[in-house]
Amino acid sequence: MKQFSFRENELYCEEVPVRELTEEFGTPLYVYSRTELLDNFRSLDSLLQGTDHVTCYALKANSNPALLKSLADDGAGADVVSAGELSLALQAGFSPDKIVFAGVGKREDEIEYALRERIHCLNAESVQELQLISLVALRLQTGAPVALRINPNIDADSHPYISTGLKQHKFGIDGEKALETFQFAASLPNLEVKGVHTHIGSQIRKSEPFLAAADFLADLVKRLRESGILITQLDIGGGFGVGYENALEHEGLPRNEQGDPNAPDAPEILRAMLPTLQQTGCSLWVEPGRSIVASAGILLTRVLYTKEQGPKKFVIVDAGMNDLLRPSLYNAYHQIVPARIETYEHEPVDIVGPVCETGDFFARDRLLSKVKQRDILAIMTAGAYGFVNVSNYNGRLHPAEVLVNGDRVRVVRQRQTLEELLK
Repeated sequence: MKQFSFRENELYCEEVPVRELTEEFGTPLYVYSRTELLDNFRSLDSLLQGTDHVTCYALKANSNPALLKSLADDGAGADVVSAGELSLALQAGFSPDKIVFAGVGKREDEIEYALRERIHCLNAESVQELQLISLVALRLQTGAPVALRINPNIDADSHPYISTGLKQHKFGIDGEKALETFQFAASLPNLEVKGVHTHIGSQIRKSEPFLAAADFLADLVKRLRESGILITQLDIGGGFGVGYENALEHEGLPRNEQGDPNAPDAPEILRAMLPTLQQTGCSLWVEPGRSIVASAGILLTRVLYTKEQGPKKFVIVDAGMNDLLRPSLYNAYHQIVPARIETYEHEPVDIVGPVCETGDFFARDRLLSKVKQRDILAIMTAGAYGFVNVSNYNGRLHPAEVLVNGDRVRVVRQRQTLEELLK
C-alpha cells in the first residue's frame, strides 16, 4: 500500500491525514487512493505492452463510478457479470469493444443488452447458454461474438467459496468436453467463436495454478486449431491474490508472522505465464480486479466502546459486517491499525461491530495497539469486495466513499440517509 503511510505516527492517504477525513465526512468511511489504483493497473498492463492485449478491470471487485472512470480514462477494459455492471461500465466510459461479459447465469434480456451495445465478447459457460445467445442474435439479426469458458479442473488452493476451477464447481464447461462444445458452438447460426476463457478462482497467491492453466490453454488452442476451429483470443481471467498481512509496517505496530512475504504478486505471476501464452499467437485478455483495487482502499471506523467480558476484551466500532463482509463471510484477515499511533503497547482483543450477530467481527484474538473510546481505526486493504457487498441489514445506512488524489479529496458516494433508507 504505497500511498498509505505513517508520518510522525499519523496515518496518511497520499497527502491527506485520514483523521481529517473522518472529522469532515464521519464514519464508517471508505477512502480510496487514485494514485494507487492507477499504479496497480499500469503495473499489470505494462507487462503486456508489445502483445495484442486488453487488461479488463473486473467490476465485481469495486464498481464505484469514480474509480471506474479513472480506469476507463487510463485505457482499461471492463469485465462485467450483469446488466447492471455493463451499464456502469458504459456510463463510466469504457469502450464497448473492450468489454467482456462473464457469468454462469446470464438472462435473456442481459444477453440482448450486451449484443445491442456491441460489446467485444460474451463468455459463455454452457451449451444451453450458447443456444440462447444464438437465438437472441438471430432475433436481432446480428452476430454474437463469444468465447467459451472452459473449466480446466485445476485446484487453485484458495478459499472454497472463491475457488472456481474444479469439476465440482458451477463455473464453465468441463475441460473434457471442450472440443465437442466448441464444435457445437461453431455450428450455431450467428455465433462468432472468438476464443477460450478460463478463471480458476480468486485470491490465489501461488504461481503453480496459473502456470498449469496457461499450459492447459496453450494445449487446448493447439487441439482446437488442429480440428479446424480457429481460435484468436485467450482470456485468462483474474484471481491474482494480494497480501493482506502487514500492509503497513511501523515499529509501533504488531506484526503478523503468518503471511507469506515471498508469495508472488500479480505482475510476477503474469510475467511467468506470458511465454506460454504468447506462443499461441492469440490476443491476450486478462481480468484483474482485487489486484488493482484492494490496496487502493481502506475503511475507517470509530471506536464506540471497549469492554471486558470474562477473559475477552472487546473493541466495539461503528462499522459492521454490513459495511465490510469479508471477515464474517470468509474469516478473511485485514490488518487493522490506529489512525494515530499514540502508544507502542499492544493487547489481544476482538474487534467487533454493532450488528446483532456474533459473526459481526473484523478480528478475533488480534494483537492490536491499545486504543480508547473515540479513536479512529483503519481497516487496511479494503478496496476490493468492500462497498460492493454493503447492505442495510439491521437498518444500517451505507457508508460514504471518498477519493484522494494528492492533496485533493472529493466525495464519490454520499452517505445514505434515513430518508433514502425509507424509500
